[in-house]
Amino acid sequence: MRKLILLVLFSTLLFSKNPDVYAALGDVIYNNVDNISKLKDIEQFNVYKDKIEKYTNKVYATKEAGFKIEQGDAALDKKSYLSNLRALSKDNDFFLRLAKKYYEDSITAQNSQLFSKIINSGLIDTEEHKQEIIDYYFAHQEDINASGVIQAYLDENAELRAKKEAELKNRKSKRERELERIKQIREKDQREQEALEKKLQKELETKKKQLREEQKRELLKTR
Repeated sequence: MRKLILLVLFSTLLFSKNPDVYAALGDVIYNNVDNISKLKDIEQFNVYKDKIEKYTNKVYATKEAGFKIEQGDAALDKKSYLSNLRALSKDNDFFLRLAKKYYEDSITAQNSQLFSKIINSGLIDTEEHKQEIIDYYFAHQEDINASGVIQAYLDENAELRAKKEAELKNRKSKRERELERIKQIREKDQREQEALEKKLQKELETKKKQLREEQKRELLKTR
């Protein structure tokens, strides 16, 4: 049992780092693979689910091969390993471009749910788009949960926090004004309805009175 635990711990520590062989190319791939794998949880990426699974499996297999090459496994060839890395690099770039596309699409379509998931995916250069992300958040904060990247920006910037609090206060005040306006409209409608009912009732009583008087006159004529 102790040996099994040690083996698991060793495997965890081993895969927490990357192979040093062609690290300049491999690190980018290995550091992105978990984020790319999580794209399967985003509805818009469902069509790429099989491609993502095949890609991540190949990345893990290639990473394992990289460690074996480091350990001197003669059965593995460095050229083949490099060739695999180059192929994986193209796929990595494909998923990065795809994430960027959906980021832009989410802004155009004002799809706040997709926007939030993409900026928190780890596949977008959020520092490059920091101001755009902040501007989108304040324009759509009723639809966005300020978590992850956005919350980090708010936490690091007192001015942004103050703006957020002011926006929330203003939103609350706006909501209160809307409720008060709705209340006034309903009260006005009720008063108008009551006035209309009284008017109709009065007209009905007048007509009834006229009808009774008419009936009396007709009765007197027949005598």
